[in-house]
Amino acid sequence: MGEIRGARPRLLLLFPSQSYRVDAFVKAAERTGVELWLGTDLPAAFTKLGPPVVGVDLRAPAAAAAAIARLAAEAPFAGILGTNETSAVVAAMAASLLGLPCASPEGALAARDKRRMRELLARAGVPSPRHRVLAPGVAARDLAGGLGFPCVVKPPMLTGSQGVIRADDAEALAAAVARVRRILARHGGDARAEPGFFDVLVEDYLPGREVAVEAIMTDGELSPLAIFDKPDELAGPFFEETLYVTPSRLPAAAQADILDVAARAARALGLTHGPIHVELRTEGGRSAVVELAARSIGGLCSRVFTLVAGPLEDVLLAHAAGLPLPRDARRAGAAGVMMMPIPRSGVLRGVEGLDEARRVPGVDGVTVAIEPGEAIRALPEGASYLGFIFASGAAPAAVEASLREAHAALRFTWAPLLDLL
Repeated sequence: MGEIRGARPRLLLLFPSQSYRVDAFVKAAERTGVELWLGTDLPAAFTKLGPPVVGVDLRAPAAAAAAIARLAAEAPFAGILGTNETSAVVAAMAASLLGLPCASPEGALAARDKRRMRELLARAGVPSPRHRVLAPGVAARDLAGGLGFPCVVKPPMLTGSQGVIRADDAEALAAAVARVRRILARHGGDARAEPGFFDVLVEDYLPGREVAVEAIMTDGELSPLAIFDKPDELAGPFFEETLYVTPSRLPAAAQADILDVAARAARALGLTHGPIHVELRTEGGRSAVVELAARSIGGLCSRVFTLVAGPLEDVLLAHAAGLPLPRDARRAGAAGVMMMPIPRSGVLRGVEGLDEARRVPGVDGVTVAIEPGEAIRALPEGASYLGFIFASGAAPAAVEASLREAHAALRFTWAPLLDLL
């Protein structure tokens, strides 16, 4: 990327206090020449990073957007970037108030609410599963005659496959709906106050292989950054994501269809500017949208880009600030990440085999996300990852093999999780 002359563009990065990625964005700002400001719901925890930090109440998007607009009257921003579903809504609202390039606020809200997402995709003719909405108190048997089996039951506003369950018959459907409702009743997040939070979606099951698209939208046009294959068969009953490997091994025609459907889906929601992350199923060269997010890939998974194309955060900041994108540093080869599957709910007692896993050829890093003594829940109740393994190599198959070998070297010991509810 060439030298930036004159004043540095000021960019506001919005993120929840539990974000993994703030350090990566701060370093990216130094490389790209962006004057980065941080906006979060716990500002005191991030003052040590150096950039100015402002408090943003992500629980109240409209009020937060208005507060950002008032701040911008004194310190104008060239762009505003969200990092998760909630902050993406605030970013879209604030940028819209300020007349900055952005996704539509309605689109960001639809990306957060799967009910509205399905409606807009269906209206635009974008391939996605048929769905029905079960309001609280409505019995699953009232839908059994209107949908085929298998079907998928899911909450409309939770992420990370939490509460997503396949049902193969009417009995399993009733059990899945009851289980999802228990998950929603116990959920402690701020989203509980959102209208429709306690609804349950019942969707047709989509066959085929699952993939993920990471892309940037500019004036409604999609610029793909990566297509990730998910080599594990995600057939249920739960849908724990494990492996992401790029570049895709699918035929060129299938990849073209995936990108076309992803772009159509983004435009259908009004996500015409900014990062998108799209989950799709593909079978026989035809794809359909599982979910669409108005943000980039989450958590530590963005590190996989550095292995093949340079830091993703550099691209995101430059695009949001209206700067030329960094020169594509894509290298030959492949990269991938394993989100370590959670074998059971419990309290972690210890981990063995870390050194062995890190010595596997091709492995670039192994990170366990929780400490001994901390509890974690398996899907469908769980909402976090056990850890991450990163690998690179000459070809996708070699990367996949490295990830699986490293994971096989790890041995976890657990204590029972006492459930008091």
